[in-house]
Amino acid sequence: MTIHFSEVIEPNLIIVEAFNRWENNPDLIPLIRPNKNKKELEQRCQMTLEDFKSRLDTHHIYLIYTDDKLVGEMNYMVDPSHLHKRAPGTAWIGITIGEENGRGKGIGFKAIQYLEEEIKRKGLTRIELGVFEFNTHAYKLYQQLGYQEIARIADFTYWNNKMWSDIRMEKHLGEKA
Repeated sequence: MTIHFSEVIEPNLIIVEAFNRWENNPDLIPLIRPNKNKKELEQRCQMTLEDFKSRLDTHHIYLIYTDDKLVGEMNYMVDPSHLHKRAPGTAWIGITIGEENGRGKGIGFKAIQYLEEEIKRKGLTRIELGVFEFNTHAYKLYQQLGYQEIARIADFTYWNNKMWSDIRMEKHLGEKA
């Protein structure tokens, strides 16, 4: 299996269709966005090409390919307002392995390592992320990559008939995983 990554410079409808599929997948929604209640969890929306272009104003987005097939995306923002620790030069990261055939193969591990190198290359020194407490697989992945828990925000997202915490984690670049 060959894995490669590509920064999105000029989005197209194929990319937008993939994002819409992933962001509206009922199996992925609880993992990729916070929901205040059941109604929000069940909401669906369709992004347009213009919406995606607007997202590029605040997000650096990279596509994840295996054997030349698009399977996911990863992204970062610089110093967003939702950081737990407001340290200048912080990248907030996110990753979605959207296609089921891309999950459980170590792609996320390699993707995050690649994203960390891109962030470091841009001169940023700290990464922060949030992972919902029920997503134990992702939590363990981030721990393996050297991320440390810094906070838990209680009652952050709704899933499986209850509210869950958001676990905030950080990593200072240059440290060994």
